[in-house]
Amino acid sequence: MRGSDWMQILLFLVLLVALTPLLGGYMAKVFKGEKHLLSRALGWLEALCYRAGGVDPEEGMDWWRYTKALLWFNLLGAGAVYLFQVLQSHLPLNPQGLPAVGWDSAFNTAVSFMTNTNWQGYTPETTMSYLTQMLALVTQNFKSAATGIAVLVALARGLNGRQISLLGNFWADLVRTTVYVLLPLSFVLAIFLGSQGVVQNFRAYDKTSTLEGGSQLIAQGPAASQEAIKELGTNGGGFFNANSAHPFENPTPLTNFTEILALLILSSALVWTFGLLVNQRRHAIALWGAMFVLFAMGLGLALWAETSENPVFHQAGVMEGKEQRFGVANSVLFAEATTVTSCGAVNTMHDSLSPLAGLVAMVNLLVGEVIFGGVGVGTYGMVVYVILTVFMAGLMVGRTPEYLGKKIDGKDVKLVVAAILLPNVAVKVGTAVSCVLPNALASLNNAGPHGFSELLYAFASAAGNNGSAFAGLNANTVFFNTTLGLTMLIGRFAFIIPVMAIAGNMGAKKYSASSAGTFATDNTLFAALLVSVILIVSVLAFFPALCLGPLVEHFLMLSGRTF
Repeated sequence: MRGSDWMQILLFLVLLVALTPLLGGYMAKVFKGEKHLLSRALGWLEALCYRAGGVDPEEGMDWWRYTKALLWFNLLGAGAVYLFQVLQSHLPLNPQGLPAVGWDSAFNTAVSFMTNTNWQGYTPETTMSYLTQMLALVTQNFKSAATGIAVLVALARGLNGRQISLLGNFWADLVRTTVYVLLPLSFVLAIFLGSQGVVQNFRAYDKTSTLEGGSQLIAQGPAASQEAIKELGTNGGGFFNANSAHPFENPTPLTNFTEILALLILSSALVWTFGLLVNQRRHAIALWGAMFVLFAMGLGLALWAETSENPVFHQAGVMEGKEQRFGVANSVLFAEATTVTSCGAVNTMHDSLSPLAGLVAMVNLLVGEVIFGGVGVGTYGMVVYVILTVFMAGLMVGRTPEYLGKKIDGKDVKLVVAAILLPNVAVKVGTAVSCVLPNALASLNNAGPHGFSELLYAFASAAGNNGSAFAGLNANTVFFNTTLGLTMLIGRFAFIIPVMAIAGNMGAKKYSASSAGTFATDNTLFAALLVSVILIVSVLAFFPALCLGPLVEHFLMLSGRTF
């Protein structure tokens, strides 16, 4: 690696650390209902949303009512996305005259964008009209991101409240997230990306001649507006098939750096926001530190794997599948950032990563997207592991486990186990079934352990609501569109519902002041224990599968074999 690569990674980490408390503190004020930077400028828009929807923002909801509102809102959004796709041939802003999307692909896409997965088994520029991209997919990017943040805010209220039954108002949390956080940040980022060359127009595709004398269509469209929320909301769905490797989505090294920072910044800042909402700033630092350690471990291993000599090609820093504009270091940093944040945007082909670098990306998905994770999702996913860690620590020392002054009971532990176990089961069952069905195996581009990794990665990405792919798998089939769609639903809502139930259960409990016997959750020892539990519970659960895929492929590569 060059010195400039190390400098860029260092600058990235410095900016991430510096911006996290600033943005996190701002969002805490938004969700506490305090005056903040944009109160005057956008307060009218918040009030207008309430009037238009007939919502009383002061009306509280218990955990089940809050969850029902969330589920209905997301279901209606998915239905709208489905209708836009199957009716797009009859709708405006379709200069290419693209036909209706098939039912199975439309189902998969509707579920994908509802669950913040943004898995794309289709080619966007030849499948989706401008109207579908803008009014259906981009709108859903805002909704799914706001939903994840709303769940985190409700959980924080439950953990911080004392014998309460109400966790706030879902519609108010949704509006405040969208109006004061997602919209202004996306507007600024879209303007910046447009200034750097990301396209934003409604022209028909340009037809041009190639150097060989052939003809080629150059796709156009309103890409900058989608690119901004795609990164900030950890959505990941690209306007073009090549995603952030496409020069119209990611034209320069500066946009590449900015996009990596954008896809991490909200997830990182929300850890700080959570700490302020529960009045435990040091606890938030411990959580952020655990996330950062896992992030750094993965980044270090992936950089080592990609910059070491490849025995098959007899060179280090193999560029196959990577953008010449960005190089190896930028490709690895993007791959690590996008898989720890459940974003799914890519500037390189994960299918072309070395086996160990691919292993890192896969493990980031299999831990449940808690290493920063999706906006809101990563933090409340980490809280689930915190409760499990505190419970296990209590068993080891023979004390009643407590978290933030609330005793952890059997119901909490059962909900935690359900939230962790159900997505894991979905990944294993989906992968196992795919390995024995001929029509599923026919979609593979590679044989051997690499082909197995393609299948495992696809279901891990769906369950983790990430959306990235190894890209060697043709997933636009009825089988994969339906099975991956169902896996996305399990990964999203089989986690959200237990988390909301935990919020309700915790909120109803009495507060107990900490004592000498209380297990501290705001120090280095706790952060180390938390990291250990995450690795033991998540990674070991998939260790046999990882051995069949990237690990055995690595050892075969050392002997000169590739797939």
